[in-house]
Amino acid sequence: MTIAEAKGTNGTKIASIANQPEPEKHSHQQFDYEFGGPVGAFLTMTMLPIIVVVLDTFASKGKIDLTIFDNFIEKDEVCSMDGTCSASSSFSRNGMEQLICPNSHAPYCSDVLPNCMLGILAWFLFQVFLQKFLPAINVRGVLLKQQFPGQAKEKLSYRINGHLCFWVTLFTVALTSIVGKVTFTGEGLNKNVEYVLGGGTDWKIPLTILYDYYVELAVSTILLSVALSIVMYLKSFMGNSQKRLAEGGDSGNIIYDFFMGRELNPRTRHFDWKVFCELRPGLLGWMVLNLAMACQQYETLGEVTGSMLLIQLFQGVYVWDALYQERAILTTMDVTTDGFGYMLIFGDLAWVPFTYSLQARYLVDYDPRLGYGALGGILLTNCVGYMIFRGANGQKDAFRRNPDQPCVSHLSYLQTKRGTKLLTSGWWGKARKINYTGDWIMGLSWCLVCGLDSIVPYFYAIYFAILLIHRSVRDDHMCQTKYGSDWEEYKKIVPYRFIPGVV
Repeated sequence: MTIAEAKGTNGTKIASIANQPEPEKHSHQQFDYEFGGPVGAFLTMTMLPIIVVVLDTFASKGKIDLTIFDNFIEKDEVCSMDGTCSASSSFSRNGMEQLICPNSHAPYCSDVLPNCMLGILAWFLFQVFLQKFLPAINVRGVLLKQQFPGQAKEKLSYRINGHLCFWVTLFTVALTSIVGKVTFTGEGLNKNVEYVLGGGTDWKIPLTILYDYYVELAVSTILLSVALSIVMYLKSFMGNSQKRLAEGGDSGNIIYDFFMGRELNPRTRHFDWKVFCELRPGLLGWMVLNLAMACQQYETLGEVTGSMLLIQLFQGVYVWDALYQERAILTTMDVTTDGFGYMLIFGDLAWVPFTYSLQARYLVDYDPRLGYGALGGILLTNCVGYMIFRGANGQKDAFRRNPDQPCVSHLSYLQTKRGTKLLTSGWWGKARKINYTGDWIMGLSWCLVCGLDSIVPYFYAIYFAILLIHRSVRDDHMCQTKYGSDWEEYKKIVPYRFIPGVV
């Protein structure tokens, strides 16, 4: 569709490109870089895949084990004609392949990775199919500001059916999974599955295959994330030259813009890539990985332990809640502000499923066998975190949609010069980022079910604390720019960021 055919929310056509001035470009001196600028973006893009693979390997070993890098260097002794010898070292491709494809027996993981990549791609397309064809309601997002003269202010339309997709996905997984064993051979996927629900042979794939090929699936997802990031970056230059770009991803530096994401709302027809990836393949994939770990634990131990049951409950409810409240994501910074680049794509598709499932992976082989008292205390901790998280987010979302509805009409607020309202009572009168506090408390409870024998399952709590602090700083900077003196006044009314009376 050309720009002349595109319509704003009031039904009027946007003027043609020929009548519009060229968009203003940022200079490197003017641009406000984050994440350490282009160098920091490059290092982050390089390190994140390594961190995912290493963490998944550590979880399988139950501890931080640096010996996994020993095979990366091959040491040889080289002797000259006069009989003197010296040691030499060289990089070992085989050592790297053992790390990223522990089940592979062929060069370049050619007996494993292609099948895993096909599986990941099939999963992605399955979620696209559900999003496109299951019944949905259409809702409008936030009002997008005008970036160019003549460009319409509009609210994009979104298909909301995440809750239904959640249950259809669970039903499909249950329907296509049985207890059994599937192995990879040199010829590809060899489906030797023993059907245990009535005799005979069945060709369904058991969930436990996700446990067996956990690292290889992570590597495949990383490759898909990189490929999609490239496509989205190239897409941002194609077609309409006045498409909406993210302010934080339009620096003119290729590396930085690729990382941050240039286009704000990349779409193919009415399919919104960013909102889809935020909640579908990765989040639901995380839930399915967890279920696979529970199946493996049952197959190994003959039972599902209390810790494993709690992690299924905690994280299952977390995923369900996100999809049940799907429309709330339309007002988040990820959707309204950040571009859709490597940062979000890798986070949504690879980081979430393969680092958030570390606790379940750890519990398969290293369950601490916690007592009922400890499990009860952890359950209570999670409930407190969920109450804060859901209460704060629900209150904010309800107020944004209709501040006059009875559940939020009693709340006080600061009227800004921009015409918007900042809540100063209820949950948001206690701390400016009280929802982050609840989110982190829930995350801590996920780690606690793994006991105290290893720090590996606690990576999430450590990483998430850093992420939330950094994100709150970004939010504060953007709100300062957006609201000016009103933001200073708001911080005087609500002085605490995370914990009332503390910080």
